[in-house]
Amino acid sequence: MIRFWKYFLAGFLGFILFIFLLSSGYLGFMPSVEELQNPNSALATEVISSDGKVIGKYYSQNRSLVTFEQLPVFLQQALMATEDIRFYNHTGVDLKAIARAVSGVLTFSSKGGGSTITQQLAKNLFPREKTNKLYLVIRKLKEWIIALKLERTYTKEEIMALYLGTVEFSDNAFGIMNASKTYFNKPVDSLKVEEAAVLVGMLKAPYSYNPRVHPEASKNRRNVVIDQMYHYKFINEEQRDSLFALPIKLDFNPETHEDGIAPYFREYLRAWMKDWCKKNTKPNGDNYDIYHDGLKIYTTIDSRLQRYAEQAQHEHLAEWQKIFFKFKEGSNPWKEFPAEWERTYTQSSRYKEYKAAGKSRAEIDTLMNRKIQMRIYSHEGEKDTLMSPKDSIIYHRLFLQNGFFAVNPYTGHVKVWVGGISYKYFQYDHVNVNTKRQVGSTFKPFIYCVAIRDKGYSPCFQVPNQPVTFEKGDPRFNLISDWTPKNSDGKYGGMLTLKKALANSINSVTAFLMHEISPGQVISMVKGMGFVGEIPAQPSICLGAVDASLFEIVGAYTTFVNGGTHINPIFVTRIEDRSGNVLQDFVAPQNEVLSEDIAYTMVELLRGVVRSGTGMRLRFKYGLIGDILGKTGTTQNNSDGWFVGATPDLLAGSWVGCEDRFIRFRSMNYGQGASTALPIWAKFFQKVYSDSLNLKDYSLSTQFNKPKNSNTEFDCGAFENTKTDKVKDFGSEGESGENPYD
Repeated sequence: MIRFWKYFLAGFLGFILFIFLLSSGYLGFMPSVEELQNPNSALATEVISSDGKVIGKYYSQNRSLVTFEQLPVFLQQALMATEDIRFYNHTGVDLKAIARAVSGVLTFSSKGGGSTITQQLAKNLFPREKTNKLYLVIRKLKEWIIALKLERTYTKEEIMALYLGTVEFSDNAFGIMNASKTYFNKPVDSLKVEEAAVLVGMLKAPYSYNPRVHPEASKNRRNVVIDQMYHYKFINEEQRDSLFALPIKLDFNPETHEDGIAPYFREYLRAWMKDWCKKNTKPNGDNYDIYHDGLKIYTTIDSRLQRYAEQAQHEHLAEWQKIFFKFKEGSNPWKEFPAEWERTYTQSSRYKEYKAAGKSRAEIDTLMNRKIQMRIYSHEGEKDTLMSPKDSIIYHRLFLQNGFFAVNPYTGHVKVWVGGISYKYFQYDHVNVNTKRQVGSTFKPFIYCVAIRDKGYSPCFQVPNQPVTFEKGDPRFNLISDWTPKNSDGKYGGMLTLKKALANSINSVTAFLMHEISPGQVISMVKGMGFVGEIPAQPSICLGAVDASLFEIVGAYTTFVNGGTHINPIFVTRIEDRSGNVLQDFVAPQNEVLSEDIAYTMVELLRGVVRSGTGMRLRFKYGLIGDILGKTGTTQNNSDGWFVGATPDLLAGSWVGCEDRFIRFRSMNYGQGASTALPIWAKFFQKVYSDSLNLKDYSLSTQFNKPKNSNTEFDCGAFENTKTDKVKDFGSEGESGENPYD
């Protein structure tokens, strides 16, 4: 008997020592107190709009934390009834449940599992290693110890919320918040009882009970959960029976990077954030990871304005694309540009796939000309059709693209970023600062601004509407031959004030001003306004022979609206870690470029474009009668259409063109900026100003502020009575004349 007690005591003490060594981490990993308080589970980084909406995520696992307050009571009840009915009565390990489970194994009957919600949380936070069966016993003991520690670290409510935030579902959804969004397209606190039961039912086997893939199995499992809720008296018999009879109504909405609002912005932000993570480290010295660390990126984008811009783009281009297709029907835009076609053809994804598979050029050409089933883009939605890959390339390259960019000109906060018509099909971002297109007449205001600043000209200063020649020998212009730009309508005569000339985008007047100053003066000024690309020191910049991004051109116009101070657009206000600690705040950099008086003079000149010039249709066609300034722009042969405009509340720019510059409208009537880009701007602002209930900060009754000490004369009526050829609303903004430095 003494020997028995010696062995028993030795075994007991050995077991205690074993548990101590296990708990202390001497027999393998055991989380520290800090790791228990800050579990290192992968969390999605969230992109949050200025109006508080989550507009995107970056993740390796699409998981977001949830608070207990967000969990509906019946969701909690469904979870406990199915997984752990004694959740509030145990300390992490339920000995009764374990005994019941062991009894079931010994009697070959199913009496339920012995694992608690807290133990399952321990397994989710600190996953089991794949190893032999003997170690699984040790691992189970570890989970018990971790569960006990979790119970001492967190409240029951926090444990339940943490558990539901870490569980895995199908379709790349992790956590109850994302599962609710994925399967029912609603936040978790809006779930119905039967919907919550579907999600709880999936926890046993996420794929087997996936309601999208296995609807009947999912419904049966849902009813098991509902029956358990009845068994534990969370619902009555009548509720159970009525819930049994309900079908599963999915609103399947999987989160992908291609879907949702602002996909081009989110992709640009992803690259920007990856660069930020390389430069910023966590307290442990590791770099932040946007796919794992659950950062919160607070952006300047307004989801309401963004949605309106995307709608405006679709409404106009859906109509304009039909017209464009009619113009291009039966034509081959690449006939005159075989090298461009070869580049486009050989860079296509399908060509590259065939090439990688070892196909010869002849074999590839045969396959590329063979019709196959495929899905193509249209403004009415994706379409399944029979088409050859070659014809698919031609079809998609004929789509008009659009970039739309809006910013608060006083804070520099970017409010709208629309980089194209469909991120899934066209990933080239037409807002990105590295995306350059020729800006056309939207550059003319900078010529006027330098002339007013450096030559002292007033808005009423008169200029002869006559051709101007830039001579080869003039050292300011570095020309290889004389150059005489022309008005696009070929009309001249009389005198024009600067105000009227800019309103109607008269080339000859802009050329006159360029001749009076120098390209270097203009380049120096616009560099201070945010232009980052190379600008040729040539006189042709007066007609907009400058490649720049929509980001740059809109950013530069902030100088006029913001009283002469350029404000560099920003799109992030702060970044927080998963615990809400602020990692960095951001403020837009500013620099003073012009005096307030000169800036307001430019505001007045640009008002004239809308009141009586090439932007008049904003008023007579779209009914925008507030205080608005703007400038249209059209480049050589209608390759690019532009409109940049502002109200006292918001500055925005719109660009329209095809990805290939040689694919374009042949008609100025259809291809100019006033016809392609301006309507999108107009439709956007119509939507903004008609939504006064949700967008109270925007009103057409506000006015641009005139400086108190301004003595500049803006009423040029006495000077504008000089007889000249009438300028049509369609404007004379196109470039004309050969570039002498080509």
